[in-house]
Amino acid sequence: MITVDFNRINISAGSRILDIGCGSGRHTCRAYEIEGVRVIGMDASFEDVCEARGRLLYHEAIGAHGGGRWAVAAGDITNLPFPDASFDLLICAEVMEHIPDDSRAAQELMRVVKPGGRLVVSVPRYFPEKICWKLSSQYYSANGGHVRIYRRKRIRSLFENAGARLWAAHFAHSLHTPYWWLKCWVGPTRQDSNAVNRYHQFLTWDIMQKPRITRLMDMLLNPVLGKSLVLYFQKDQT
Repeated sequence: MITVDFNRINISAGSRILDIGCGSGRHTCRAYEIEGVRVIGMDASFEDVCEARGRLLYHEAIGAHGGGRWAVAAGDITNLPFPDASFDLLICAEVMEHIPDDSRAAQELMRVVKPGGRLVVSVPRYFPEKICWKLSSQYYSANGGHVRIYRRKRIRSLFENAGARLWAAHFAHSLHTPYWWLKCWVGPTRQDSNAVNRYHQFLTWDIMQKPRITRLMDMLLNPVLGKSLVLYFQKDQT
């Protein structure tokens, strides 16, 4: 499931990209498809890093890449092991809601982006997330520990105060919102709900097949039901 709209970002050959909180590597692999880039996927979970590595190796095996270079590593978003101004683009998708010291994390992300470089940050949208929390007291702990729900103004000011300028934003994954409401209603850790399992099968089919009808539905419903808020920033030149 790709949250970032790569068509909005001008990524040139040789660009250095960091996908922080890469999880299983979906955005790392998507970035690796771009010609000549150097991309690093980093996550606090060693298990997820191993999964991302396997996915990248598979992309290499089938030739689904742009001929660049990749690496994966485990790391802490509040203490990144990179020099200042190391990356042209930083992707931070569905990570900040897990970080207790989000101000420290934002400062670290800004530190490693080059002046004039770009950051793409996505977080769960306020009202779908709020309903999930209302439906289930287990939801935020069952999903890796969501420690807060962001309003748009808060997540925007977090990075603007650190020296970035917002230049674009959109919502994503509207078809996933009812799935999470349903999952929270029956219990987020349950595995035996027929309705939840069927909806999950539908979402998997949609991700793999990308039929036009569901892509159109997702686009039309995103302004109302989009599960994720995606923000595009540019770091100040100074």
